[in-house]
Amino acid sequence: MRYRLLLFFVLLIGNLAQAQIVTDSVQHLDEVVLSDAKLKRYSKGYKLSILKDSLLQKNKASFTDLLRFNTNIYFKENGFGMVSSPSFRGTNASQTAVIWNGISINSQLTGQTDFNTINTTNFNSIAIRSGGGSVQYGSGAIGGSIHLNNTLSFKQHFDNTATLSYGSYETKNVSYLTSYSNEKFSVNVGLDYVDSENDYKYLNTDQSNENGAFQNGSINANLGYVLSSKDVLKLYHQTFIGEREFSGTVSSPSLAKYEDQNFRTMLGWSRFGTAIDSKLKIAHLQEHFKYFGNKNTDNFTFGKVNTYLVNYTADIDLLTDLKLKPIVSYNYYEGSGSSFNNPNRKEFSTTALLLYNPNEKWHYGLNIRQDVTSGFDSPLLFSFDVAYNVSNFYQLKLNGSKNYRVPTFNDLYWQPGGNLDLVPETSYQLDLGQELTYKNASLKVNTFYIKTSDLIQWKPSDSGLWSPENIAETQNYGAEATIAVTHKIKAHQFLLQGNYTYTVSEDLETDAQLIYVPYHKANINLAYAYKRMSMFIQHLYTGEVYTTPENLSGRFYSVEAYQLTNFGIDFKLFQAKKQQIDLGLKVNNLFNTVYENVAFRPMPDRNFNFQIQYKF
Repeated sequence: MRYRLLLFFVLLIGNLAQAQIVTDSVQHLDEVVLSDAKLKRYSKGYKLSILKDSLLQKNKASFTDLLRFNTNIYFKENGFGMVSSPSFRGTNASQTAVIWNGISINSQLTGQTDFNTINTTNFNSIAIRSGGGSVQYGSGAIGGSIHLNNTLSFKQHFDNTATLSYGSYETKNVSYLTSYSNEKFSVNVGLDYVDSENDYKYLNTDQSNENGAFQNGSINANLGYVLSSKDVLKLYHQTFIGEREFSGTVSSPSLAKYEDQNFRTMLGWSRFGTAIDSKLKIAHLQEHFKYFGNKNTDNFTFGKVNTYLVNYTADIDLLTDLKLKPIVSYNYYEGSGSSFNNPNRKEFSTTALLLYNPNEKWHYGLNIRQDVTSGFDSPLLFSFDVAYNVSNFYQLKLNGSKNYRVPTFNDLYWQPGGNLDLVPETSYQLDLGQELTYKNASLKVNTFYIKTSDLIQWKPSDSGLWSPENIAETQNYGAEATIAVTHKIKAHQFLLQGNYTYTVSEDLETDAQLIYVPYHKANINLAYAYKRMSMFIQHLYTGEVYTTPENLSGRFYSVEAYQLTNFGIDFKLFQAKKQQIDLGLKVNNLFNTVYENVAFRPMPDRNFNFQIQYKF
């Protein structure tokens, strides 16, 4: 499959160039134009952070590492490049929604998104919205949501970028993007291919990651056409095809292999009126996997789900300071697999978002949603948010919500073990935030509380068979802080950016911390730029996590806290009006730290990555 993917990728880039992404000398979080308009307009009382395209270009390694070193989110990764799942404010991976250009792409099989199946260079921006979002984004948006955005500009331009990189463990990456537009037509296409033996040494042992190779290719193609002064037609498409060997533990070698394919296509029509703007989206999503217990045989299990979606929204100006956004959506899911039959699900939802801005100081939001889902009684959902500008540099934010998550196809139908008696998880949350901005410095501090009922957990029965049950009630509370400071002295530019999170995530029956949720997580990024040269250093601290419900410490019961440091340097080798060549070197795990992210699964030793990028 590796060579088929490579050939497929080479044939495509023979006909397409790569889109230029403007890379700042100093990388930092910033706000850019979002393709999901309601994300910004109806999130006034929420914490919202944007990773701009320049930052995405500097983190070629993985989506997981991008978020791990630049946000408050904690990640559980089963070895480098393997399955990667987030814990957002102590919630689990299926309680974090991933939104692609306004629609959820969480798996209907597992309820989550594997962050090592997403290549970041194909997106214009990535947004992180903290707090419950089920009213706007449906099932699973309990801890927060992560938004992958593609934008289409109708300003005349033609930009291209080609990137090649090579690193330790025979890791190769090639990506191309192209972006063209005039007043009527806009197109951008991104291609990305990654191949790695991933055979890193397990430090302090004579072992190595013998079954960890991976390779994948992805396509992101987006087109827009102005039909008239009031109508715009847009088409979005994404393809991801990947193959990974699943590495084992230090005591249990593995021969497993996993193939996954994801196809997403969405057609959107927007009409702009005097008092009402309306949008219609029609989408088809397909996820497909094959799992080989032994990569040397042809025996595998598989699963596939097709999703068909129709979504209509309108933006209505009721008054100058009062806006209403009704949303009507219909989803149909049909699945098939070797461990379940052919399940299907129908889902219809109606949503109303109300925004009131009486003056420049106050912003109020009130939202409700009702779903009708086949096989379930879905709860009435609500959310509210308030933002108050105390002064030009100080803002207070408050939001609260009721959220939910429906059982997945695996939860219900997996054989043996599925449970047809499951009910949706429900959750209530409250968040208080403060944002301070003064000149080139900003500080965000948020405190949060989340209570979840009917939590779905897979547990072994007396017979040893694993099955999901609605058994747990949990509460999550804690605090987050984000700071960013930039400073310029003549041609010298400096940046400091950091995040800290304190999280308590308790099972209310046992008062024990949930497994794989650290009490403390922090990261800091320092960057410096001078003329054609820039450099940065990243540092990550992850506290101890328990691996058993009893919360015992020690080698067999927890994963020790660790600190990790990366260093990078970039140099503009050539720069003209329309052409630029950049060279970059990144050293990961600079101090050769011995660490694990998941018990008994060592992570890589010190490793290097060299990159050359040509913009024209």
